[in-house]
Amino acid sequence: MTQLSTLLDQIDSGTMLLPEFQRGYVWNRDQVRGLMRSVYRGHPVGSLLVWETDATSNAVRGRDDVAGVRHLLLDGQQRITSLYGIVRGCPPPFFEGDPAAFTNLHFNLEDETFEFYAPAKMADDPRWISVTELFMDGLEPFFLRLSDQPSFSAYLTRLNRLRNVLERNFHQEKITGSDKTVDVVVEIFNQVNSGGTKLSKGDLALAKICADWPEARSTMRGHLERWRSAGYQLNLDWLLRNVNAVATGRAQFSALDAVSSDRFEGALVTATRHVGTFLDLVAGRLGLDHDRVLMARYAFPVVCRYLHLNGDRFPNRAEQDRMLFWYVHAALWGRFAGSTETVLAQDYETVGRDGTDGLIAALERWRGGNLRIEDYDFEGFGKGSRFYPLLYLMTRVLGARDLGTGITMHSRMLGHLAHLQVHHVFPKALLYDGGYERAEVNSVANFCFLTQDTNLRIGKRYPEEYLAAVAAEQPGALESQWIPTDPDVWKLENYRSFLKARQDLLATAANGFLDGLRVGGSTAEPERVQPAIVTRADELDEREGELDGLLEELSRDGFGRPLIDHEIADPDSGRVLAVAEACWPDGLQTGQGEPVVLELDPGQADLGRLEELGFQVFTSVDSLRGFVRRRRSEQAALAS
Repeated sequence: MTQLSTLLDQIDSGTMLLPEFQRGYVWNRDQVRGLMRSVYRGHPVGSLLVWETDATSNAVRGRDDVAGVRHLLLDGQQRITSLYGIVRGCPPPFFEGDPAAFTNLHFNLEDETFEFYAPAKMADDPRWISVTELFMDGLEPFFLRLSDQPSFSAYLTRLNRLRNVLERNFHQEKITGSDKTVDVVVEIFNQVNSGGTKLSKGDLALAKICADWPEARSTMRGHLERWRSAGYQLNLDWLLRNVNAVATGRAQFSALDAVSSDRFEGALVTATRHVGTFLDLVAGRLGLDHDRVLMARYAFPVVCRYLHLNGDRFPNRAEQDRMLFWYVHAALWGRFAGSTETVLAQDYETVGRDGTDGLIAALERWRGGNLRIEDYDFEGFGKGSRFYPLLYLMTRVLGARDLGTGITMHSRMLGHLAHLQVHHVFPKALLYDGGYERAEVNSVANFCFLTQDTNLRIGKRYPEEYLAAVAAEQPGALESQWIPTDPDVWKLENYRSFLKARQDLLATAANGFLDGLRVGGSTAEPERVQPAIVTRADELDEREGELDGLLEELSRDGFGRPLIDHEIADPDSGRVLAVAEACWPDGLQTGQGEPVVLELDPGQADLGRLEELGFQVFTSVDSLRGFVRRRRSEQAALAS
């Protein structure tokens, strides 16, 4: 048995740490309140599982400058992290997560409940005291503050009782012995955490690498942070795929078992260089300059493999353009939407044997000989459609002009002109009033990109009014945006004819651009597309407003951030099952519970297959909100 105060001191001294393979902190405020209530009342809060190992082996998070035995916390991270944050007023050194989950916890001396600070409720009530302040400053500051309270004596007793949770004993089970390798401990960890955060295959592979190179994970996180600051949200598993492509040419993470730490470190340097090269290329040559439009992320390991086998470069611009042709088509047809490892293994073999021409030929065979974009491909709707990034690409590289200013939206965009917004050619409100369905309203063929000022000026005007003005004031601007110039299709009652006409124009332009890439393009240096900032338009329909409110509520309560407008594909066939408004692939609380999907167009999704794959599916904002509130009520009941 070990007292809580001793455990916290061990964290401060660097002898209690986390193994590097542990994921971050995921608790929310209700769970923290429940823990404090249980500790305060002396209820059971579970034992700890600790891996006892020497200071020279195994990768850890936290201080690594302490000699002697280390105690690596395998089970109990969420509890001990919460208690450390409350008692010390800051996260522990090994912390990864959101400290708001345990910040500003208060205790009511009258009814002995715990709540997080609410100014309107607590500011003028001396019976609400900061739990962290009590632990940090002791009892003395509260004597004067509470001396005029009728229940002063009872309050002091409760303060003492709360502060004495530092003497609470925790039972520890220990894993010891030189035979307890990372592999063995990881297996134990997964068994213990069978109902919680399990390690992915990538986590397992990285755990083994970290045993020999402790800085591996932090080094990789540094690269991810650099790309995040450039606008791309990428993850460790994805980066590890790219490293594996360079180090082994294999798709399975198990191939890294035979890779030494020195070789892995070198492969990481090479892979990050190749990723940077291709990110620069897709941003500068294709205009895909932010996370929302980054297509086919799992094509990157194939490109890394190609570059590694070809002297770290494309031999000429024609070869570079053919790779971009393959990359865009791989994205549009969902090449990596299904069984990722199987497809990567095939493409590694192909690119090693036949280069970019082989990749294109294999993709063409996989598609039944058809790599043409048809007008109906632009029937998809929403930003989750695979053709939304293609529309953005075309806007940025094919000379699309702003309908208000006439400027070309691909280069030399400065200040407020660099802010682009998605514009509905036929405003949403008009279409809904006209009886059109949401899928039609939000068709990709109804989207175009405009500068923020132009979008605001157009507002909800009728297309037949403002498009006529654009045609007169900015000749050629409509054609540059592939907007039909026949005034008859600008009428609200002819909206479906407008969509068909624009789909034809978009498909023709897209095929023309991609055909140019396949041929190899010009030998001249193409003009680089300068980054733009895509902001959200102010106009929200009722459903979007409800969704925003729900996501804000979930974020405030400590639930994970979802993927928005997220395509979910069948892992066996690659078939698109849904383009969900929101998806939590690791559970509403990261690493806890089943994956959750919010699909507000159930008629457009295969709900049965989603449920077969283990997703909890909700088809309305209210149903998901109700589920979350029931879950919160259950947790709050434990905390009251």
